[in-house]
Amino acid sequence: MTADPTDEELMLAYAAGQIAAFETLYARHRGPLYRFLLRGIRPRASADECFQEVWSRVVTARERYRPDAKFSTWLYQIAHNLLVDQYRRARPEVSADDDSAPLAQLQAGEHEQPERALSDFEQRRRLQQALDELPDEQRIALQLRLEQEMPLEDIAGVTGVGRETVKSRLRYALDKLKTRLA
Repeated sequence: MTADPTDEELMLAYAAGQIAAFETLYARHRGPLYRFLLRGIRPRASADECFQEVWSRVVTARERYRPDAKFSTWLYQIAHNLLVDQYRRARPEVSADDDSAPLAQLQAGEHEQPERALSDFEQRRRLQQALDELPDEQRIALQLRLEQEMPLEDIAGVTGVGRETVKSRLRYALDKLKTRLA
């Protein structure tokens, strides 16, 4: 393995029994993956369960893993499939309570300009509501592009659709957000 191994090298090392390789993979991907799931699933407890299930499936599939695609594409494909299963069971609920940190800061008096803090909170809440109103396919494509900075080809691999379909989903999602937030 190289001095700074790729995710694919780490996963192959983990499949060969090197536990430290898994720990490195987990450290690299836990934050972005958790945020991706948290934005797709409400309440937080459901996102936590899904997060654990993704990593459980990574552990279970370690010996079958083949670096045919980037590790991150494979990882997010697992997460995407779990999100789709979750959406089928129950539509996510829109809740302003999920982003309570700005409100808590406002109540604690940490901001010198409470009106601005409330305005920022309201804008984030409106954006989250607009995102929640997007069709699942558009929201997931947008999250992968903006938050994970995935190229179109990787998003296509994660979601199982063509590159042009991903482009369309992104374009429609952005158009809907612009309209909703105008």
